[in-house]
Amino acid sequence: MNLLQPLTWNQQVVKKNNKSLVLDMVRENDPISRADIAQSTGLNKATVSSLINELLEEELVYESGAGESSGGRRPVILYFKRAAGFSIGIDIGVNYILIVLTNLKGEIVIEKHEQIIDSTYSVVIGQVKKMIRAIMNEMPYSKYGIVGFAVGVPGIVDKEGIVVLAPNLGWKNINLKEELEAEFNVPVCVENEANAGAYAEKQFGAGQNSENLIYVSASSGIGVGIILNGQLYKGESGFSGEMGHMIIHINGRPCKCGSKGCWEMYASENALMSLTNQRNVTLESLIQLAEENDQNTIKLFEEIGQYIGYGINNIINSFNPRQVIIGNRLAMAQKWIEPAIRKTVKSSALSYNQSDNEILFSKLSTHSTALGVAAFAIENFIKNGINEA
Repeated sequence: MNLLQPLTWNQQVVKKNNKSLVLDMVRENDPISRADIAQSTGLNKATVSSLINELLEEELVYESGAGESSGGRRPVILYFKRAAGFSIGIDIGVNYILIVLTNLKGEIVIEKHEQIIDSTYSVVIGQVKKMIRAIMNEMPYSKYGIVGFAVGVPGIVDKEGIVVLAPNLGWKNINLKEELEAEFNVPVCVENEANAGAYAEKQFGAGQNSENLIYVSASSGIGVGIILNGQLYKGESGFSGEMGHMIIHINGRPCKCGSKGCWEMYASENALMSLTNQRNVTLESLIQLAEENDQNTIKLFEEIGQYIGYGINNIINSFNPRQVIIGNRLAMAQKWIEPAIRKTVKSSALSYNQSDNEILFSKLSTHSTALGVAAFAIENFIKNGINEA
């Protein structure tokens, strides 16, 4: 029996995992020394030194200066080379497309924003491709170029990256991943936009110090991303978080999902628009009216805030999270919706669930989803791409 090949394969897997671990340690904690990496990861110093040498050759880390000595020679300090490559994060909303180019640290280098006038898939994907090409033409030079694309979509996305259903876009069984990979020849992942938003809040935003948080993406519809024990929870088939379609009114307003009385029919940007008697109204124009102390507009925001509060009440009673973070477009109206949200939750949620809970608004504003999916592409490169680079 030949045991050599399995052993060699196992050694390759271990080395690949260790290399990703070391690179991630530098990325998250630079400036850092080899000794600090060995201590934090549990790897021996010789292994760390060998892997760092490879990463230096691959131009993913670099050395600069010396750190403080704890006795003996001063350690050489390592830094992550954040501009070694770029990620493209694509947020497809119901009425907008936001695309960001980030470095490998998740910092935005270029961004482009366009409205969606026609949500037909062929039209939207044409817009997306055009915007991607424009960003790639402006992109600075880097060793690894684009390491991956990732797309956030307001709908149900399966584990293979197929958009099973995006009712507010009118999409069903769309293989966005396959089309973009064929067009641009880079790895692509597709994710529910609220899951991406939750991941971004955990990585970069208001949820960095929380292991259990719920992200509420409040825009044209409502999506929910769930972080449990520090990990993104996606459910058995990857379909978790569709709480915009939980029923809050029996036989209520009809929803595009085919049901009636869904939360998003009462607590979303579209719900807000349906309450106005004005033509060509936008969220931005309503915010401007509220800033001018228009009482009718302020009451509309308060009503939407109350309904957002009802849904958050259900979330708190169901999950007992440390934080509920409200993001996406309606978060721009925080000044007027927040008091109603807090009042509703205080009067409705079980008291023992409220004691350790925070309701916050996103620090990333409308960029949570785009940054979240960009981070997914970077993570995929850190875990897999560097070994083929």
